[in-house]
Amino acid sequence: MSNFIPSGALRRMLLPPTYGRHVTSATEFTILSVEVWASGLVVNIHLPSDDAAEPHLIVEDHFGTEYTLQESATVGSRNLQVFTPSVPPGTRSLTIRSADDGGARPVVTFAVPLMAVPEPQPEPRKAGGSPATAADESYQPDLRRPA
Repeated sequence: MSNFIPSGALRRMLLPPTYGRHVTSATEFTILSVEVWASGLVVNIHLPSDDAAEPHLIVEDHFGTEYTLQESATVGSRNLQVFTPSVPPGTRSLTIRSADDGGARPVVTFAVPLMAVPEPQPEPRKAGGSPATAADESYQPDLRRPA
């Protein structure tokens, strides 16, 4: 399962505006979250039971980026689906659609916050002049002004 998670840093966790049960002719499910990784997306899905069929999902953004399902894993009533690529810079929305009924019915749309590219930080130094270890780095929270 360690190769299942996309490589790179976890950039953002997107939560849906509402949690609703989505029912198709093939299955029912709830989208719990989307993880935005540096190299892809992980869609976290809750199924009603351990033996429920996993949904066939389509991921799209407002740019028309083509996201491709790479892997899927089901453990109990949880299903994880990995798509590539990651969201391109400037993406404002991400829509999950269900393709189980032969169409592409919208399930949920996520607002994607602006994700700035991290700038390289100078390496902190200890009092003696040698570089500090990662454990010595100070935490810098991502502070934003309320909307």
